[in-house]
Amino acid sequence: MTEMLDLFPAARMMTEVIAGIRDDQLTARTPCRDATLGDLLDHIGGLSVAFTAAAMKELGEITARPPIPSAANLGDDWRSRIPAQVAALAHAWHDPAAWTGTTQAGGLDLPGRIAGLVALDELVIHGWDLAAAAGLPYRCDEASIAACTAFASTVTAEQRAEGGLFGPAVTVPDDATALQRLIGMTGRDPSWTPPREAA
Repeated sequence: MTEMLDLFPAARMMTEVIAGIRDDQLTARTPCRDATLGDLLDHIGGLSVAFTAAAMKELGEITARPPIPSAANLGDDWRSRIPAQVAALAHAWHDPAAWTGTTQAGGLDLPGRIAGLVALDELVIHGWDLAAAAGLPYRCDEASIAACTAFASTVTAEQRAEGGLFGPAVTVPDDATALQRLIGMTGRDPSWTPPREAA
């Protein structure tokens, strides 16, 4: 039987972070290179829709290619729409059938269990990205951290160098938390803060 992961805790935390983002922060830089906070929000909305379709095996244009995120796509309803899309993602992956067979996301054909793990990783890591960019607190349940850490550990240095899902790992202090270690494994500095605007 395919092991299921619970995406609800990470989805709820993502929703809490989104609720704390101010309109004047949408142009703020994020830990994701060349992406503003608004761009990242649009990315989260797009990936939520795509991975919901992947869970339901509703393959087509939305799963055939990764969307190009842009804050210009947010619209006036992003505060309600994106949390709803994130919640739908968690619900879709609560179905055992989502974790079986083969599906597609971002144009890649993947086993259902891997696609679900990638979806969880996107929620956890981008949840942290949003919180760091907006100066908000972020917490994550142990099970999600453990699953994402196991996933990140399978990404090779060669894959990182090719500019794939993660960048080169960042060394963290010996006393780093499990979440900080995970963030470092994804190529992010856990101590990252938004750059100060020039006076």
